[in-house]
Amino acid sequence: MEKMTLNVKGMSCGHCINSIEGNVGELTGVTNVKVNLDSGTVNVEFNPNEVTLDKIKETIDDQGYDVQ
Repeated sequence: MEKMTLNVKGMSCGHCINSIEGNVGELTGVTNVKVNLDSGTVNVEFNPNEVTLDKIKETIDDQGYDVQ
């Protein structure tokens, strides 16, 4: 398992949390995802043999947020 903290711009409310955690959490290989609005970060734990970091970032981008 790999753990990463991503800086994400544009998150501000409960809908943002649900959108990111729900969509990233559905990806095969993602075992944990947690949004922190105060710090503007998304902590994600995933199996790099099943899902790439680029795919996770793309999924967040597709929800309308900007991954730094």
